[in-house]
Amino acid sequence: MDSCLRRNDKVETKQNYFNMKPVIEILEDRISAVMSEVAGQEKCSAIIKQASDPKFGDYQVNGVMALAKQIKTNPRKLAEQVVEKLDISDICEFPEIAGPGFINLRLKPEFIARGLLEINKDTENFAVEKTTGPKNIVVDFSGPNIAKQMHVGHLRSTIIGDCICRMLKFLGHNVIPQNHIGDWGLQMGMVIYALEKEAKWTTEDKFPNIENIPDASDLSLEEFERLYKKVTKLVETDPEISKEVKAYTVALHSGDKWTKIIWDRARKISLEQCYKMYKRLKVNLNNNHTHGESSYKDDLSKVVDDLKEKGFAIESDDAICVFPEGFKNKEGDRLPFIIQKSDGAYLYATTDLAAIRYRVNKLKANMILYVTDARQKLHFEMLFAVAELAGWAKKNMLHHVMFGSVLGENGQPLKTRSGENVKLKELLDEAVERAKAVVEQKNPELSQNEKDKIAQAVGIGAVKYADYSNNRTSDYVFSFDKMLAMEGNTAPYMQYAYARIKSIERKAQIKDVDIKTELKDIENLNLSDPSEIELAKHLVRYSEAIQSAVSDFKPNYLTSYLYELAQKFSTFYTSCPVLKAEPEQRPTRLLLCDLTARTIKHGLTELLGIEVVEQM
Repeated sequence: MDSCLRRNDKVETKQNYFNMKPVIEILEDRISAVMSEVAGQEKCSAIIKQASDPKFGDYQVNGVMALAKQIKTNPRKLAEQVVEKLDISDICEFPEIAGPGFINLRLKPEFIARGLLEINKDTENFAVEKTTGPKNIVVDFSGPNIAKQMHVGHLRSTIIGDCICRMLKFLGHNVIPQNHIGDWGLQMGMVIYALEKEAKWTTEDKFPNIENIPDASDLSLEEFERLYKKVTKLVETDPEISKEVKAYTVALHSGDKWTKIIWDRARKISLEQCYKMYKRLKVNLNNNHTHGESSYKDDLSKVVDDLKEKGFAIESDDAICVFPEGFKNKEGDRLPFIIQKSDGAYLYATTDLAAIRYRVNKLKANMILYVTDARQKLHFEMLFAVAELAGWAKKNMLHHVMFGSVLGENGQPLKTRSGENVKLKELLDEAVERAKAVVEQKNPELSQNEKDKIAQAVGIGAVKYADYSNNRTSDYVFSFDKMLAMEGNTAPYMQYAYARIKSIERKAQIKDVDIKTELKDIENLNLSDPSEIELAKHLVRYSEAIQSAVSDFKPNYLTSYLYELAQKFSTFYTSCPVLKAEPEQRPTRLLLCDLTARTIKHGLTELLGIEVVEQM
């Protein structure tokens, strides 16, 4: 998947440093080129990784041994030949060969210093390279349903999808969010029945003029959901009501004015609440991004007809199906991808195929990402296979970005005591209340407005950061106590780290230290203490963290980087006086503080959508 988002394969020259490729990629290019020259091979890979132990250096070259095996030579001797021809003296100390053929690399302090100065100049982009080949990337995420409140099951898709959009956009891609809401099909017949029969939205009595149907504000989503659930149960037990619901569905699909108006109002009630939730979560989704199932209603028959004409869709058990290669059940029979039921109804599969055609043909997508839970793995595998079979999408254009479940402390999917999904609003409300209690305890002297603001940032930030910091492909246990802890890899710890640095700025003002003046036009740095060098080195690796997070679509790579940055800053701050430093040392240390704060803020607010606070 990462190959889809790589820039280009040109070998960098010595003059290209920051605001270009990450250091690890520059080294990869240079060393791979030398390996190819030494071995007489066209394409070689240095396979460079960050060193697991600092005593071995900063990076380790692992590709020599595999190359030696391929060309049948001694790996250590080959490593010696590579090092002899290699010139990376502008970046690293002289390479060290270790073990059977590893090459250890250590960055030069002067190179690190140049990197910090470049980052300091590039205040918006942090000297992170932008893509040289921007793609149109559609990201399908969130996808709530009409007449239902968003619940904890929507959390991961919504915030992971938003984070992916933020990172891709930051790297220079044209990102097109798509909120594929559930707003069509039989469930809409239930919605209309619930509003007309249960909420009494009828033409005969309360609303003789159908244009005067209540606005969204006249019915809460909570009440709407209660009515919808009631109708769902009635449909299961009462055949007559089931018939009525189907009749409403047919009327809506046929363009009936009355059902269309009710459907519009129902959609509005639901979406207004969703947009409030997105705003609260700092998620960049709005009405312009909402393109639900109903958007493709006129294209569904064309999808089926086209697949029939191509000879891919056939009738099976009275339904219309496609049988893509490679999908079989336990008995060895080929699995059907059903696109039209025996009663003529279309399915999610049909809508998803229509959406692919729209996104490729109208939105000109080069890549489409679907951010959904892992339980839909088979559906998307078959969807992608059918779309590629029909020629509607190229190979490697479609990607399923899967994630695991949010679990309760019992190890089961997070539910209420009654067995229902936990409402997202209630979850966030509790997080904010718990955060407010901590703020009251830690800083009782703050104004109520300040306490509320901090509680919102910390509470909601804690929920989001806890999700991001877990590998998205894994399940994780939801724990308020852990996510609101002031220690460990949590949002409160990161927010406190930022606030701690901002307090240095406030102390500087008291001591009449003009930070802006000291950092203005700074051209020389004095990196001498080991903790200064370690912090500086980590700062210049910010672009590597972003690239890693984007390549695998895993925000936890970014949270790990930020957490390590905060830890390295803590070590530095303990070891090195800042405001009391000698005049020749203070500008360097002030710059380290400033860049650390800016990097934490950028990572949290711009890429993860988590607020920072000046004090906690």
